[in-house]
Amino acid sequence: MQPLMPEPLIPVEKTLALIKPDVTGKEEEIEDIILRSGFLIVQKRKLRLSPEQCSNFYADQYGKMFFPNLTAYMSSGPLIAMVLAKHNAISYWKELLGPSNSIKARETHPDSLRAIYGTDDLRNALHGSHNLSSAEREIRFMFPEAIIEPIPTRQAAVDYLNLYVNPTLLAGLTALCKEKPADPM
Repeated sequence: MQPLMPEPLIPVEKTLALIKPDVTGKEEEIEDIILRSGFLIVQKRKLRLSPEQCSNFYADQYGKMFFPNLTAYMSSGPLIAMVLAKHNAISYWKELLGPSNSIKARETHPDSLRAIYGTDDLRNALHGSHNLSSAEREIRFMFPEAIIEPIPTRQAAVDYLNLYVNPTLLAGLTALCKEKPADPM
């Protein structure tokens, strides 16, 4: 009798989703659509970015005509950042979003989120990562404490341990040494 082999792991991709300032009031509706579309919301937070933070987030758009308006719009109010997970999450999320110009989206993809909630090319209601590398960068930007799989190795792992794990261990072990409990477990 052969031993049972474990089921192969299904790779799950993560992407960043932003509900932009002018549609945060529709958060529950949008989340419902996201969940019904098979996504898992791994992390979520509400935040407000400064114009400087927006400039850093959209650094790849720097120099384009719409850049000042984009940073002003994105810093005009709170937004909702979410990490979505699903097999091929990036492509499925982009498909659900539709074209970046909401006016064109209403013509070509009337059921897309941008067609439903967006108003124009700039105020298109939602953001999605373009590819895997931008998803990783954007998730780290919005959720700096997040561990993005694959788990970091080599210098990235050492940096993570030094920054987050070692200080906690040091504080805990120091407290343990000071207390000297009879049963440290």
